[in-house]
Amino acid sequence: MIEVENISKSFDDKDVLYDISGVFDKGKPNLIIGSSGTGKSVLLKCMVGLIEPDIGRAIYDGRNFTASDQRAKTEIRREIGMLFQGSALFDSKNVEQNVMFPLDVLSKMPLDEKLDRVNFCLSRVGLENTNKLMPSELSGGMMKRVGIARAIVNSSRYLFCDEPNSGLDPQTAVKIDELIQEITVEYDITTIVVTHDMNSVVGIGEKVMFLHEGHKLWEGTKDDILDSGVEELDKFIFANKVMSALKRN
Repeated sequence: MIEVENISKSFDDKDVLYDISGVFDKGKPNLIIGSSGTGKSVLLKCMVGLIEPDIGRAIYDGRNFTASDQRAKTEIRREIGMLFQGSALFDSKNVEQNVMFPLDVLSKMPLDEKLDRVNFCLSRVGLENTNKLMPSELSGGMMKRVGIARAIVNSSRYLFCDEPNSGLDPQTAVKIDELIQEITVEYDITTIVVTHDMNSVVGIGEKVMFLHEGHKLWEGTKDDILDSGVEELDKFIFANKVMSALKRN
């Protein structure tokens, strides 16, 4: 479980986040949704320490990450996996080397054990025997799968996914969502997915937080979202044809 308490952030006197609090549950995909520029990614970066919040804190299973010293933060970071918006693979490294990278940096595992772990994770995301391929040889969906393999190779307890469906066709996006959900449940991970894709909400939105202009306006599940009573959320979801079709049915 991850908790955020009263997180606020501004840049050059521009307020970006206003007093955001919430709880992200273990063993289910937790989605942070909202339009572009509404503070979703800034909140994620505050949670993992890429940005320091002006006020507030992130708590990982009772551990105050924000107020921890560098050593304690490093220990928590060892338990965090990240899937970045553009996959963020190293162009000069092959698939095996990309997936192994967190083990090289964060562990003292012998090479043979690293290879076993890499092969296991590649198998889990359906990419057996792709070890020696370069990122330039991969499709967009394959790159996302490599990114997921890299994110879980360190036996992560916490998984952060920033716009995981960005740049993917709808069919591939659904497969990536399903894979994230499967891994979350299978390994009992606390997963947080930042997205503006309402198809993801329909597919895997077990818990959803809606941000609008830096404020948290609603929190609930996909089953409750159509009855939120929040005007800004209604405008957001009905800009999407999938949700409009659900309402009509």
